[in-house]
Amino acid sequence: MNDKVALGQDGDPVGSTQGGGGREMVPALFIFGDSLIDNGNNNNLPSFAKANYYPYAELLGLPLIPAYSEASGAQVLHGVNYASAAAGILDITGRNFVGRIPFDQQIRNFQNTLDQVTDNLGASDVSNAIARCIFFVGMGSNDYLNNYLMPNYNTKNQYNAQQYADLLVSEYSRQLTTLYNLGARKFVLAGLGRMGCIPRILAQYQMDRCSEEVNQLVMPFNANVKTMINNLNANLPGARFTFIDIARMFEDLLTNYRSYGFSVIDRGCCGIGRNGGQITCLPFQTPCANREQYVFWDAFHPTEAVNIMFGRKAFYGDQSVVYPMNIQQLASL
Repeated sequence: MNDKVALGQDGDPVGSTQGGGGREMVPALFIFGDSLIDNGNNNNLPSFAKANYYPYAELLGLPLIPAYSEASGAQVLHGVNYASAAAGILDITGRNFVGRIPFDQQIRNFQNTLDQVTDNLGASDVSNAIARCIFFVGMGSNDYLNNYLMPNYNTKNQYNAQQYADLLVSEYSRQLTTLYNLGARKFVLAGLGRMGCIPRILAQYQMDRCSEEVNQLVMPFNANVKTMINNLNANLPGARFTFIDIARMFEDLLTNYRSYGFSVIDRGCCGIGRNGGQITCLPFQTPCANREQYVFWDAFHPTEAVNIMFGRKAFYGDQSVVYPMNIQQLASL
């Protein structure tokens, strides 16, 4: 892009000290979601939902992606993480935690980044680069955990499981189309996992095994998202949407956990009470000594070992877990 610095080219040798994996496969990675991927955006909010753990390295050859709240100048050129703990597709989701950044606001924050980069690089250069970037979106967990399943929300009295999934995915489709209209073309969407198996639900329902009631509740969401992806791929020129089937990955993991090297599947490595899931990991709390053997880090989230395993499957996997193509294939287009 002439003599100007381009997206993905801030002069920092990728892979030097920042966790990149070598050659950059895409100019940048833009990340939207909740506490599964928030790496600091809630730090300065008046919020009970903090997720400022050190982020995981990427297989795309990019350096670690900075949080929106901390990124400025050339830092944004490899991408930005807009994710926010307790955030949902619906604005009202997660209000128990006070401060959070719902998906609509995350998109507005991306628009701010886009304006900033466009001022520096010029519109045509930016639109060409943005079309080659990957947009990762992991949304929906909190719309169940911190909305539908919460006693202080009336949602479950207003919608059955299918009606709620229809509402969420209708909103989701609108939001993703907004990102498309801002120039995004390559999307990776993470489906919802086996939510009935997380320590918080096991503790809440006082169960020794997964709550099939909760697992069944979220299934229509995943089914609707797959249908939505097919529709968006067909109707938005140049768009490529990929779906990561987290539920299928989790089902395989929980069935075959010993062959993957895990020994504990029903409690958090760091948490308090039944299943280590009644109160989630607190600052300065001592976690379990053998975290690599645990599937769950705390009441809600998988461990780094699981994230690495799922990340590799999403990157290299076949259509049984990532559809219609894996992230490596999407990046190469």
